[in-house]
Amino acid sequence: MDVKAYMATIGQQARAASRAIGKAGTGTKNTALLAMADAIEASRNKLIAANQIDLDNGKKNGLEPALLDRLELTPKGIDGMIEGLQQVAGLADPIGAITDLTYQPSGIQVGKMRVPLGVIGIIYESRPNVTVEAASLCLKSGNATILRGGSEAINSNQAIAECIRIALEKAELPTSVVQVIETTDRAAVGELITMPEFVDVIIPRGGKGLIERISRDAKVPVIKHLDGICHVYIDNAADKEKAINIAVNAKTQRYGTCNTMETLLIAESMAIELLPTLAEQYQAKGVELRGCEKTCAIISGAIAATEEDWDTEYLAPILSIKVVADIEEAMSHISQHSSEHTETIVTENYTLAQRFLREVDSSSVIVNASTRFADGFEYGLGAEIGISTDKLHARGPVGLEGLTTQKYIVLGDGHIRQ
Repeated sequence: MDVKAYMATIGQQARAASRAIGKAGTGTKNTALLAMADAIEASRNKLIAANQIDLDNGKKNGLEPALLDRLELTPKGIDGMIEGLQQVAGLADPIGAITDLTYQPSGIQVGKMRVPLGVIGIIYESRPNVTVEAASLCLKSGNATILRGGSEAINSNQAIAECIRIALEKAELPTSVVQVIETTDRAAVGELITMPEFVDVIIPRGGKGLIERISRDAKVPVIKHLDGICHVYIDNAADKEKAINIAVNAKTQRYGTCNTMETLLIAESMAIELLPTLAEQYQAKGVELRGCEKTCAIISGAIAATEEDWDTEYLAPILSIKVVADIEEAMSHISQHSSEHTETIVTENYTLAQRFLREVDSSSVIVNASTRFADGFEYGLGAEIGISTDKLHARGPVGLEGLTTQKYIVLGDGHIRQ
């Protein structure tokens, strides 16, 4: 295959399709989404069979158990895809919404209208369900999309792509509104991220290596986050029961997610009383504890933390713990070591809570709740395409609105500028 020519064709088709989906009404888009759900329901056996081929190939190629787990498409996973499509169909359509419409001294009205970004390229690994999630969110937000899944999931993704194609035809939309790249050649990624004439935004979803490469080489704007080095700070004015529950949940509810706590900061006045209880609960769940000198003096079995630990996203049952003097030292540590993803303070002091919210520069800042809430569904977005730690164009969980932009609109009645 001539990958360069193939990707140019994909790009041209996506650009043309973006005009069709950009002007499509809410009813048409919802028809397509619900038709996708129906097609997936009708193709359950085909999807499972295609996924089994990928699983067998993955085992032959020595794919790690964690990757095989993410790759597997179970009946429950198919149920989740169908439910997700139905939920996105039920979300409010952001396209065409007009805000901030005001009269100016000249008599004109000036406001903003929400519009699609255009063509979104999404590069991801392993999980076949991302194909459906990405397609549904891009479609509902009026964007054409080019999807490049991992080579390990090629058969699963192509089976899902067929369901999407059937649904788009049923809704009388161009099938090129959603295109799933058919080649596993890595050169396709290089072409996708360097086609600004066809692609408006790239969203990578995967490991740090993938995202670093995309960020470095792309000639198209990228929405991304590299690490999820998230912190929980237990203040000296914290409610002790809340502090324990939040700190345990933030680390152990799931280990392999970007919003999992990786470093616990605890005020010195609370450390002697709370750390033994926390350590007991963490160790009961098999969490390895790495701590500062003061932490190791309190917790039996804690390993001395290195400087590298404060900058590590473990994605595993490992936790770094540091005893700090107060909120000042906690915020200083966060400023130095955070990946600007999500940080939590546990405190009953309203003034300190407000300071933390105002001064900590992360995409999500939380008071008295687990970092695990930093998620599009939990934030009421319905679904998310990913989480961004960038400051432009979107920040935090990226839902439908994050896949749009705004343009100024002006309403007049024969007005001319004097």
